[in-house]
Amino acid sequence: MKYTFFFFLLSFLLLLSCQPELILKEGPQYDYTGMDKQTIDLHKKFEKFIQLIQHYKDPFELHPHTRIEEIIIDPKTRRINVRFSQHFAYFPFREENVITLYQLAREQLDEKYSDYKLTLSVGEYPIEQLVPNYFRDRLPKDPLRLPKEKQRTVKPIVTRLDKWIPEKGLYNRNIGLWHSHGWYYDYKKDRWEWQRARLFQTVEDLLPLSFTIPYLIPMLENAGAQVFIPRERDIQTNEVIIDNNTVDNEKGLYIEVGGLNNRVWINGNTPGFAEAPKPYPLNLNLFRLGTYQEVESDSIVSAKIQWIPNIPEEGNYAVYISYFGSQENADDVLYTVYHTGGKTRFLVNQQIGGQMWVYLGQFKFDKGTHAEKGMVEVVNLSGQPGKLITADAVRFGGGMGNIIRNDWNSQRPRFMEGSRYYLQYDGMPDTLVHNLSKNGQDYINDINSRSEYINYLNGAPNGPNKNRDLPGLGIPIDMTLAFHTDAGITDNDSTIGTMLIYSTTGADTQTVFPDSVSRIATRDFADIVQTQLLNDIKKTFNPEWNRRRLLDARYSEAFRPNVPGVLLELLSHQNFEDMKYANDPRFRFMISRAIYKGVLKFITSQNVSEFVVQPLPVDHFQATFDTLGSVILKWQPVNDPLEPSAVAEKYKVYTRVENSGFDNGFIVDEPKAVIEDIIPGLIYSFKITALNAGGESF
Repeated sequence: MKYTFFFFLLSFLLLLSCQPELILKEGPQYDYTGMDKQTIDLHKKFEKFIQLIQHYKDPFELHPHTRIEEIIIDPKTRRINVRFSQHFAYFPFREENVITLYQLAREQLDEKYSDYKLTLSVGEYPIEQLVPNYFRDRLPKDPLRLPKEKQRTVKPIVTRLDKWIPEKGLYNRNIGLWHSHGWYYDYKKDRWEWQRARLFQTVEDLLPLSFTIPYLIPMLENAGAQVFIPRERDIQTNEVIIDNNTVDNEKGLYIEVGGLNNRVWINGNTPGFAEAPKPYPLNLNLFRLGTYQEVESDSIVSAKIQWIPNIPEEGNYAVYISYFGSQENADDVLYTVYHTGGKTRFLVNQQIGGQMWVYLGQFKFDKGTHAEKGMVEVVNLSGQPGKLITADAVRFGGGMGNIIRNDWNSQRPRFMEGSRYYLQYDGMPDTLVHNLSKNGQDYINDINSRSEYINYLNGAPNGPNKNRDLPGLGIPIDMTLAFHTDAGITDNDSTIGTMLIYSTTGADTQTVFPDSVSRIATRDFADIVQTQLLNDIKKTFNPEWNRRRLLDARYSEAFRPNVPGVLLELLSHQNFEDMKYANDPRFRFMISRAIYKGVLKFITSQNVSEFVVQPLPVDHFQATFDTLGSVILKWQPVNDPLEPSAVAEKYKVYTRVENSGFDNGFIVDEPKAVIEDIIPGLIYSFKITALNAGGESF
């Protein structure tokens, strides 16, 4: 037995002594023609450097195509600049791995270069400059990638008066967001079709919206943001429009009231919305066909308009308003939506966002005409008497596609269509936003229109790329995110991973935005979102999830936005293993929450402010009767192991009676509420959300 043990020990020691030295793979072949000997020697040393760091699996994940593009030796200034290909920047840079990279690079240099200043760069950026501001502790923050205006002076376009205001969330931040492609018309084939292939019972034109509409957009709005989407967001296929130009009693009622204090509604001086015979031809702008009404604001309610729809079918409907916007308008115009859950009030800033559909929210309405629980009303009460208040059409529901192509319309719900058609319906100028390429190239126009829509909302100096000085609609957009699921394919059962695409050059190939902010901020944004996604996916669903490239590339949705914008390729709809995750609602919630957190961390780092993550939904809910017939509601908060700041501070209790909609709720300090005045024989429903300085939970 003892001989067996000694034989095993001797074999183990021999095995250790025979371990081979590190064998470096042969790198890319270089042409040294024109280089002097000094540069060639240095070049070969950094070729070895590339091969060395390829063996650092983490944190570098160096792409195998990484190569040296240029080495500049300057004996006068005692400087060496080694410029690598874009592949070198595919992984995220942090202060720690930058230090390691420079240490490894220094080890390749001879003694004669010991006093030279060494710079490792990708393009024009030293790698230390590619560390996002958000992840910097020792490095100073880069002010060139920060907006000049930290505190927003423009009021939000819409403020819901019963809404919880998150002081450390995204209040008064404006986000451009869209979900991939959409149903479009192909002129060559003379048919409407999807832009991407049908696979695994879905298509990329629809899959991303199953993340954005039910999860991501509400999370951003619950954090206080305004979200602008170049596609229809309401899946309701019915639609009712009430307008002063096309009063149709079958559709509903339009009622003007005025006369008190000499306040009378009159026609405005410029065109407004009007419907036309459907379907609508190429580039017809409905917001240039009719009129709008205007009145002077007052310190009392001395004029109002009511839009009362004839709802075709009971259900939930998005409510959109429209108006003519100008600096002469009031920025606190009071709108009220009457619905089956009560009434909800909004203040609308009419100085921005005019002549388009402005989203208020989604509400439940009964079938038919019911003014007390099915109406939108605007009054001329304002804290700015003497200003203008304007009023145009009101729209209920998302509806069906109504844009015609070569005698065809889409015959699909509007939310399924591409951006190009919705933006025409939304009143956007054609040659600046949704018809940049002529000859019926709807596919190209659809892709380009998403970014140019955001630029038009923003206006000068970051306006549409054909006219950046155009005033636009005056809505200061903070960032854009394009959500896609086309990240590749495998021939096995592994997942693809997550890739983020950004562009450090704009439509004019400049490395700064028109307002002079450095476009390197787009890489910061991409890095923060990708890191958040990878962190949360690995901790909750799949520890082997792959971090794919941080790709600097001239994709339309990356270089066209004149604000920081990224293109997310979350996973692959072409890959069966990925689709097992994509169809899981828990995964969709987690992914959306990770993206929301990435957006939150980027925007707050850009504006040098603190953030708090909104809480998770509560659980352990119960409802019991006490001896007096009141209902006692109890629940428990849920801690988020991924985010220590996501702690509930208060709660909101919403109530529904019978089949009505939920009311606007009330706030309590503890996980308990008492509901009195319960009427016997009726069914009551309750829902609870958690609140903190970051926002409201689901």
